[in-house]
Amino acid sequence: MSRFTYTAEKPDGEVYKGVAEARDRFELYSVVRREGGRIISVDEDRANQWLSIAYWNAKISTVTEYERILFARNLGAMLTAGLALSRALSVLERQTRNPKLSNVISQLSSEVRRGDAMHAALAKFPYIFSKLFIAMVRAGEEGGDLPQSLTVIADQMERMYNLKKKIRGALIYPVIVLVAIVGIGVLMMIKVVPTLASTFAEMGADLPASTRTIIAISDFLVEYTVLALALVVLFVGTIYFAVHTVVGKRFADWFFLKVPLIGVLVREVNAARTSRTLASLLSSGVDLLTSLDIVSDVIQNGYFKDIVQKAKAAVGKGEPLSAEFTRREDMYPAFVGEMMSVGEETGQLTEMLKRLAIYYEDEVDRKTKDMSTIIEPFLMIFIGGAVGFFAVSMISPIYQLSEVI
Repeated sequence: MSRFTYTAEKPDGEVYKGVAEARDRFELYSVVRREGGRIISVDEDRANQWLSIAYWNAKISTVTEYERILFARNLGAMLTAGLALSRALSVLERQTRNPKLSNVISQLSSEVRRGDAMHAALAKFPYIFSKLFIAMVRAGEEGGDLPQSLTVIADQMERMYNLKKKIRGALIYPVIVLVAIVGIGVLMMIKVVPTLASTFAEMGADLPASTRTIIAISDFLVEYTVLALALVVLFVGTIYFAVHTVVGKRFADWFFLKVPLIGVLVREVNAARTSRTLASLLSSGVDLLTSLDIVSDVIQNGYFKDIVQKAKAAVGKGEPLSAEFTRREDMYPAFVGEMMSVGEETGQLTEMLKRLAIYYEDEVDRKTKDMSTIIEPFLMIFIGGAVGFFAVSMISPIYQLSEVI
């Protein structure tokens, strides 16, 4: 496949530019002609890819969640305005500043121009477009309302994106405080404690166990600084790789469910994500079993994933959707099963799921705003205890020496 940049003219005289991939110029002329255009000029990119900066930028860069949201929203808006799909993709390709996304959109445009469905083209890039995204686009194409499906998926992704931002924002304050305390503690161990330790040694002071412990840690950090850094990196790396194993991921999921305050937040976040994703899929015309399969992929916590998969199996056997969620009120709040049951009885399951999503999204928003206030007293106790332990350990020998003197 070759990459071409071309200028074409519409029957009404409008001149536009585009970028496309094709086997040769003849295929490019054929594709543009089918779109109702007439090529005025065309240039083929003959540069060696491995020598091109743009090529390596496209390889190294990543596509953020926010960029995917903008892609869905802008594409839906242009289709609503009446632009053809291939033309809208061409416009987005020129507008995006992310070289990787621009390259992907170019390939999507080429696939669509050759007659492939949009969802089939998206499925070739699973590392960028999720199963949820592809399923929503497919439902929109099959239902004849692709712009609306793109708007729905953009809203869904934006709500989940904002939810994650709020949770991360609530955790920034305690993380910064803890990092600062650890940094100051290490600095004290390296710069201050050795001076005091040498003074105690010269005076022949009888040191308590806590002071000897601090001095031993200080000596290790001073004498084996590189080793200490290596141990920290090894510790962090071990945790990182451990949580990416099946057993480690399962343990992490269990741990966060059991942590006070965090556990409640995890349950409500998963309730919001399940309800929002399921409502979006069902409103777009995706069947319930496929929707549940996609929801289980969207959910990150393995315990909630298991419940959704069991719910899918139960629905396949003829049980109502709410049955499994009602049985697992230890994980999903009781309100989830009750609202699903009411929705099934009244024939308004999608509407009830939307209300559930809004309710739990608001609950998570409120709890994350209060989290800093709740965590602050515990942080103060921890900081006070650490400072107090250090002060008592290092000052008590000084008092003993002053009494002797």
